[in-house]
Amino acid sequence: MTLNIVDRHKLILKKLEADGFVNVNDLSKEFDVSLVTIRKDLKLLEERKLLFRSHGKAIPVNPYITEHPVNIKEKIHTKEKNKIAVAAALTLEPHDSIIIASGTSVIEFARHIKPIEGLTVLTASLNTAIILAEHKEIDVMQLGGIVRSSSSSVVGPIGEKMLAEFTFTKLFLGVDGIDLDYGLTTTSSMEASLNKEMIKAAHKIIVLADSSKFSKKGFGRICGIDEVDQIITDSGIDDKTKHRLAELGVELTIV
Repeated sequence: MTLNIVDRHKLILKKLEADGFVNVNDLSKEFDVSLVTIRKDLKLLEERKLLFRSHGKAIPVNPYITEHPVNIKEKIHTKEKNKIAVAAALTLEPHDSIIIASGTSVIEFARHIKPIEGLTVLTASLNTAIILAEHKEIDVMQLGGIVRSSSSSVVGPIGEKMLAEFTFTKLFLGVDGIDLDYGLTTTSSMEASLNKEMIKAAHKIIVLADSSKFSKKGFGRICGIDEVDQIITDSGIDDKTKHRLAELGVELTIV
């Protein structure tokens, strides 16, 4: 018996919830309808904001990120960011020389840093520099470059050249998206370029990202997951992602 459109839509959404994606060809065979019919079904469901179509399949949400100003982003997932920041501060050791990139997660991290013997911080974030400058025991270095008003952070070749002159024990990196196949991304190509130089300059790469950042993509690719040593995130991360990160050899800290 051929399914009607309502039943097809219910089954498509059920499969989407269970598997994380649906394939146009597979649905056509299973429901015994044409590819055109399935594409129309998916288009209708997308118009209702119930899924996102992509290359012969559909996924639950749009994976592509739209940039928002830092003052807006600071108000999102605040509890999760606070817990992540506390855990990140615990990784600091005496005489660490660290890079703090840009973004709201690393700004929150800066608020939880307490003076530690011999701590040196280099940062792209103007807000982070201001927060840490209150501690006379911490040596703070501000990267130079072009100031991005949306993130209150610097980008560009001046900062990239500056990074080449130093070596750091740890990099604390905030990102806009984490796709386990594609890697870490941000909404700015210039920020991605600066982040790449930060990675080259640091011994250990620590990513601070709440669980909403997973399965998302930004415009600028920073690096592959294989270049990351540790990710600190919240309990909203799903089991599939946990297992995949373990397989990739990434240390996962869940707060």
